[in-house]
Amino acid sequence: MVTNEQFVSKLKLIDTAKLYKEKYSQNPKELIRIIKKCLESESLMAQQNNSLMEVNVKSSQEIENLEITQQMDLISNHITHTNEIRITIQSDIDSFNILYSECTKCSQHLQHMRNQRMSIPQGPEIERKLKQEKELYEGQLKTQSLSLNNALCVYINKLNESLNLLSPVQAHIIDKALIQWKREQQLAGNGYKYMKDIDVIQTWCEKLCDLIWITRSQIKEADRFRVNLGRYFELPQSCEIINTLLDMTTQYLSSLVASTFVIITQPPQVLKTNTRFVAEVRLLIGGKLNIHMTSPVVKVSIVSESQANQIIGRNKPDGESCGEILNCTGKMEYQPVQRHLSTNFRSMQLKKIKRTEKKGTESVMDEKFSILFSSKFFIGNELQFEVWNLSLPVVVIVHGNQDPHAWATVTWDNAFAEPGRVPFNVPDKVPWRNVAEALNMKFSAATGRGLSEESLTFLAEKAFRMQNVDFNHMVLSWSQFCKEPLPQRSFTFWEWFYAVMKITREHLKGPWTDGAIMGFIRKSDAEEMLTRYATGTFLLRFSDSELGGLTVAWAGSNDSDAYSLHPFSAKDLSIRNLADRLLDLPYLTKLYPDIDKNQAFGKYYTQPPNISTPVTSNGYLKPLLVTHVPGWGGPGTNGQGMNSYPNTPQNHMFHVNSPGNCSIRETSSVHSEPVNNMMAFGNDSLEMDFSSNLNDISHVDEAFF
Repeated sequence: MVTNEQFVSKLKLIDTAKLYKEKYSQNPKELIRIIKKCLESESLMAQQNNSLMEVNVKSSQEIENLEITQQMDLISNHITHTNEIRITIQSDIDSFNILYSECTKCSQHLQHMRNQRMSIPQGPEIERKLKQEKELYEGQLKTQSLSLNNALCVYINKLNESLNLLSPVQAHIIDKALIQWKREQQLAGNGYKYMKDIDVIQTWCEKLCDLIWITRSQIKEADRFRVNLGRYFELPQSCEIINTLLDMTTQYLSSLVASTFVIITQPPQVLKTNTRFVAEVRLLIGGKLNIHMTSPVVKVSIVSESQANQIIGRNKPDGESCGEILNCTGKMEYQPVQRHLSTNFRSMQLKKIKRTEKKGTESVMDEKFSILFSSKFFIGNELQFEVWNLSLPVVVIVHGNQDPHAWATVTWDNAFAEPGRVPFNVPDKVPWRNVAEALNMKFSAATGRGLSEESLTFLAEKAFRMQNVDFNHMVLSWSQFCKEPLPQRSFTFWEWFYAVMKITREHLKGPWTDGAIMGFIRKSDAEEMLTRYATGTFLLRFSDSELGGLTVAWAGSNDSDAYSLHPFSAKDLSIRNLADRLLDLPYLTKLYPDIDKNQAFGKYYTQPPNISTPVTSNGYLKPLLVTHVPGWGGPGTNGQGMNSYPNTPQNHMFHVNSPGNCSIRETSSVHSEPVNNMMAFGNDSLEMDFSSNLNDISHVDEAFF
């Protein structure tokens, strides 16, 4: 700490060190106890903070659930009150019909008396009484007709209020909750953990469906009232209003049915031809409408980007397809316990695909398709629905070597697609902070541990091809991400990152999750760091020059010496795992900064074979593969770091890579070889002299052994 800015901090640290010496020099365990307690407290605070964040997420979901439930209850109470008005109107109409019938009888009797006036002596008196009775009936009918007209108007207004209450709830469920769930489902393709539960959303949709259906039935009752009363007196504008309300409920129901036809299990977004894949679709409100009684069929096809645009524009699939899918039809089946009306496609297979012509630097891995699911069915023999849904964008490949670029397309689309976009548009340039978030999410999901700020800075420097810059306000282009090769390399940034993620997931997950692999650091920076530490201190980093390579850098015997082992590939680590390879190299003693190697990697060591039975069941001796660096100590060393093999080669053939040669550069690369001159048989080690043939075997692949 030599700069002026650090001077005050330096004095404070010196004072603190003196204080520690005065207070704890006689009792260092007390200092350890205090520091341990502080670390435990900080760890507890960090856990509580993480728990608080989870609680906040759960609380927000609970609040949302409570609000929707309260709104549903409010609508339900309103519909119940509306139904009471309906019952009253029905009763009043029954009374009106009786009164009207009595009035009609009276009118007929009066007319009969008028016709028979001359033949009946009391005719005029009877006629007068009948006339008074008729006038009384007509007065009552007029009063009741006005009352019924007003009641029907109130009833229609209540129905309109019901729809006004339903509208925002449906908008929230369809346009917010379901859209958010679909967005989270897309982000899950990059490793995002779901927050919303589709079963909770299904419960909301089912309740909403019930309310809409009841309201629709009440509106149809209002129309029946209108028809019945229209025989007696005019109901101005009621017909038009009721028809409008009925159309609105049909529209609400149609929107709800169409929106709740969802893809629960998405097809793989990188889809290889002639490979089996699965998917599942569900109609969230299917159980409420008894749609399963008609056994609707779901059809599956694959469409191009332009065809997807046409489908969305017409809001209707047109039957066009750009490929052939086997086992592409299935019936919706209802599971009463889960209340799921769904179709599971368990063995679909893409046989053919028709691609569009490519322009410029476009490749087949840039082209996006979508799997289309569609179905038709009736509800109540009066409403026909045609539902469909497009899967997340799919990239079709024919060979595994197309995986990296295909996943680049998918990852970019999943991370930066905007809701309601034109399929499948994504921005060409994105702020680095968003790219960093996507990479961290992807890496964390694949390997079990996310990326530190230092690792993300390293990735930014690699992606932008520059250093010592504030990347937070910079934007990264799609071309920089996966099109342009890195400087002096034949691969792109994404290809390098993908290879690192792949080898970590498949061979290094345990040590990476433990934090034993630093990974994202330059070779020069790693070796410079190690020169300040004790001999044998090592760290693990991902190779800059080789795709999916992991190298070991360690501190040599001199303060200025640091060495890097030739990178281990996935193939190397599949033959012998990382922990065993580190165990083979005794001069690697401390994991950076000061962690015993056995403590860091001991739990990953392979248990030694049963040495009491050197001969296997088939009668052969089983050799033991051991990692050895020519010119350095290994298994069977003499304890001084030098090889005890009788003929360990130290001649000019290792001059370039030999760490013992004083003329080599400070940060040399060292190649590891399988222990070509040693095989272990049972309790004994058979030493063989291969020095005369070392030129022939120095490049033999370890897989041979």
